[in-house]
Amino acid sequence: MSNPELPHTQQSGWWVKFIAGFGHAFNGLGYALRTQRNMRVHVIIALIVTVASILLHLSPIEFALIFIAITGVFIAEMFNTVMELCVDLASPQYHPLAKIAKDVAAGAVLANAILSIIIGLFTLGPHLLALF
Repeated sequence: MSNPELPHTQQSGWWVKFIAGFGHAFNGLGYALRTQRNMRVHVIIALIVTVASILLHLSPIEFALIFIAITGVFIAEMFNTVMELCVDLASPQYHPLAKIAKDVAAGAVLANAILSIIIGLFTLGPHLLALF
């Protein structure tokens, strides 16, 4: 919707910046996938779980739980990457507090991954057991 108080050039400038923001976000996703081995591992596991979910005919609610778990791990891994980069920028030399910050960020990813495994077991487990 146009804002009549803004000149046309400012209105279109807002739209261009908004669209460009998506480009920056996709650049961030690409960076994480290219540079973070654990992110690539998470993607492979997510693909396997997604295919298994399709083959096991999960309900929409079960699919939603799986995708929430997958997305949570991706987000945690990306925030871990942000934390590592910021710590490296602020403290290029070793510092015990920098190590703690990195370890805590990695621990958040681990906690989220464990939660996702538990969600996967409760969601996929009954379907897998029914096969046997």
